[in-house]
Amino acid sequence: MKALSHENLVAEVTRVLKMEADAVLKCAERMSQENNAKSFTRAISYFTEALDAGGKIVVSGIGKSGKIGQKIAATLSSTGSPAVFLHPTEGLHGDLGIVSSRDVVLAMSYTGNTEELIRLMPALRSLRVPIVGLGGNAQSQLAQQCDAWIDGYVEIEACPHNLAPTTSTTLALALGDAIAVALMQMRGFDARSFAQNHPGGSLGKRLNLLVRDVMHQGDAVATVTSSASMDEVVGTSTRKKLGAVLVVDGEKLLGVITDGDIRRALQHREKFFNMKASEVMTSNPITVTADLKAQEALTIMENRPSQISVLPVIDAQNRWIGILRLHDLVRTF
Repeated sequence: MKALSHENLVAEVTRVLKMEADAVLKCAERMSQENNAKSFTRAISYFTEALDAGGKIVVSGIGKSGKIGQKIAATLSSTGSPAVFLHPTEGLHGDLGIVSSRDVVLAMSYTGNTEELIRLMPALRSLRVPIVGLGGNAQSQLAQQCDAWIDGYVEIEACPHNLAPTTSTTLALALGDAIAVALMQMRGFDARSFAQNHPGGSLGKRLNLLVRDVMHQGDAVATVTSSASMDEVVGTSTRKKLGAVLVVDGEKLLGVITDGDIRRALQHREKFFNMKASEVMTSNPITVTADLKAQEALTIMENRPSQISVLPVIDAQNRWIGILRLHDLVRTF
């Protein structure tokens, strides 16, 4: 087989991406058609009713549809809609016990004629659970046995032989995301709920981490009085290595001197070491509290004309308790 040249390789990648993007866009356009809109709305109603009754969404499919179904089930569960994946063959051999009368089934097959899934339908029907189908053939055996049908038709696969499921699986995945997001909105699944389902990883950190978990405190914080010389300020900042010094009067925060402030003050040349901390500090600086979400603190530091590299942390009585650095937040997230 002749290898693709660099130009042809890029062209092929571009072709696939455009084909799959076009399929998603065409599906979105078809969704505005009355029959598709009604069917999708009916499907969402079945999902919502089952979840509100304490049931779950049972996703089933085989082959590539099964792989996509597993991802959809995971996305649903992580966004507040409990879901499990049921392999059709395993369902025919005992695993059907996972389905309860309160559940709803999302059956996935692009052709709509997948033998194992079709054989599972009578058993599901006997349980009297609603069945929502997702596939590319509205005239298929599966479509005829479903209570609602979600149109996942594509004109052609991205596979050059029009054989391997590519465009169709991308569209099915996108439709799964659309279902999950619609259910999130309808069931009031907010950011706090999302955080409860994602305690680990970088996503969990963004949602759960507080300023107190990242800030520097105690002896690690560089502090000076307002009358401190710049020689003392520079020495203290160098030893503590946090990029800033808090100017304090006991527990009261008076201001902050960052490394940037020191560099700007050095423009005074020989006058620099005759200056006091009070002359260089930023009075009444922007501060945060320890119980603020770290993600919100990051937004405060970044969403402004010029970024803030350091924020003093204060308590409820406006006493200084620490320093929060932009560097630590970026590294954590």
